[in-house]
Amino acid sequence: MKKYNVAVVGANGAVGEEILTILSEIDFPYAKVIALASSRSAGKTVEFDGKDLIIKELTKEIFEQENIEIALFSAGGSVSAEFAPACVKAGAVVIDNTSHFRMDADTPLVVPEVNPEDIALWNKTGIIANPNCSTIQMVQTLKPLDTKYTLTRVDVATYQATSGAGKSAMEELVHQMQDFFAFKLDESEHKAFNQQIALNVIPQIDLFTENGYTKEEMKMVNETTKIMHREIPLSATCVRVPTLRGHAEALTLSFEQEVNADEAREVLAKAPNIVILDEPEEELYPMPSIAIDKNETFVGRIRNDNYDKKILHLFVVADNLRVGAATNAVRIAQKFIEMQEKK
Repeated sequence: MKKYNVAVVGANGAVGEEILTILSEIDFPYAKVIALASSRSAGKTVEFDGKDLIIKELTKEIFEQENIEIALFSAGGSVSAEFAPACVKAGAVVIDNTSHFRMDADTPLVVPEVNPEDIALWNKTGIIANPNCSTIQMVQTLKPLDTKYTLTRVDVATYQATSGAGKSAMEELVHQMQDFFAFKLDESEHKAFNQQIALNVIPQIDLFTENGYTKEEMKMVNETTKIMHREIPLSATCVRVPTLRGHAEALTLSFEQEVNADEAREVLAKAPNIVILDEPEEELYPMPSIAIDKNETFVGRIRNDNYDKKILHLFVVADNLRVGAATNAVRIAQKFIEMQEKK
């Protein structure tokens, strides 16, 4: 198998570090891996495959200089907007983890377990977009059930960890908890969030739009339509909770036909990269603490609605830095390579 020159843009960020870890864990076919970040981080190191990898400055020229073939971007939308086109021009495929290209009509938005065929459309722009973290774990769950029963509506409430807002947000939670135990939480600053996050939940992620939903909530609506290739009525309430890693989602799914919870459990158990944790009598169900550092999506609390046999309720948890970002990006790269090898 051919080996590829790979760049990780934003290598010292929370997602970038996870990408590097996963690339080494799965024995990715790389010839070399280049860590890129801003000039402020150039010269520092990140760990990769048991060694220190020196971070190089991100420039528009470096992709051609290093003969990069696959670039995984995770450094913010403005960085992707500025540097991804230069990377494509240098001959690489870009897998972008920001929101910048997701809704571009010519850019495929991919979750490999759901719409891997869309990867083949990469050469329209040279870019493949990685969906929002909360969308990824949800559509992984929706796809097999939609195929079996045909979804007519989705209602979801999310419980999203602070890491979804970056390293500084995680640090803010930790510092506020330290202040709480020092009896000075009322003096604690909040910059990453507009409210105190310690011992609190915030029913706002991103800015509100004119329809009363936040941008995060509308991402779930619009991205699901693009990934699933059909419009499924969907309403989301996205909530930030005081955990460090692992997004949780409570899903209420409505179908065209009656659905049996036991049968649905079997359908999900056969789906790729889904793990069923659903033994209430043993107090076994998905939780963020179980999902941390895992590349699977955990599903449990699967049960029929009390009043409508066409409605199913379930609880879904995944590591947002992995499944919701780094793992999905690397899986896209793997599928891309697989398609290239078949040519």
